[in-house]
Amino acid sequence: MKTVADVMTNMPIVVQVPGNRNDAINIMVRNKLTGLPVVRASDGQLMGIISRRDVFKNMKETQLSILMKKNPLVIGPDATLSEAAKIFFDKRIHRLPVVENNKLIGIITPTDLIRVIKKMKNVTLTAEDAINVKCATCYKDDPLSYVVKSMRISDVSAMPVLDENGMMVGILTDRDLFVDQTKDVDAMKAMGLDDTCISLAGYRNVLPLFHLENNTDASTKSVSEFMVKDPTKVFKKTKLSDVARIMDENDFGQIPVHSDNDELVGMVYDVDVLLALMGESDE
Repeated sequence: MKTVADVMTNMPIVVQVPGNRNDAINIMVRNKLTGLPVVRASDGQLMGIISRRDVFKNMKETQLSILMKKNPLVIGPDATLSEAAKIFFDKRIHRLPVVENNKLIGIITPTDLIRVIKKMKNVTLTAEDAINVKCATCYKDDPLSYVVKSMRISDVSAMPVLDENGMMVGILTDRDLFVDQTKDVDAMKAMGLDDTCISLAGYRNVLPLFHLENNTDASTKSVSEFMVKDPTKVFKKTKLSDVARIMDENDFGQIPVHSDNDELVGMVYDVDVLLALMGESDE
């Protein structure tokens, strides 16, 4: 039976405290990460977890020790994948530090488990079984400022976009916002980035949240200008191993689920797919 040690990332990239917000942003951008462990500089002890959302919740705060989530959930290297999956599924978190003898030795994410699930044989659970949260939607002509607030209230990172007939015509995620790759000098300076970062893919992972937190003019535009049109979807009876494969191949964190008559019935997120590992063999 596979354990966490078999799939975790060894010696994960970290940010240290004492440190500041820009330290975390720079590391996330340069390594295309959306979050990372925070360790104490003096001895490497795990102190917390920081995500891109934590960084931008309070743009006036710069101290990493205040912005980070303290006392994060952790797991041991000998834990089973089922145990890790249950933590992700129940807590709906996306990073689980792996600790041994009070030292950080690795990190595991839902993506690591998704890659196991896509190879599993005889999976009987389907996308319909994994729908775990209510699906919040938006209208294609809604102003972006309204939808962003709705996403926050609903605590979702993506919304299916519907037309006047209630049919899905797109999907909006925080990655899809502000996809223009022209240099935004003011935003970069405010985040402590230099102009070499504009060519890095990780830049897109933090730029959207900078604009949303700072109320730029882009927020007055409509959803249809930013959504991904005709997004990939699965159906209710699609096996979770196939859902996992589609997510992994396309770097999706979520995917819409449709009925047999092609109507939207919900959304499945990466942590929901981990249901396939709970109570199943990890072989």
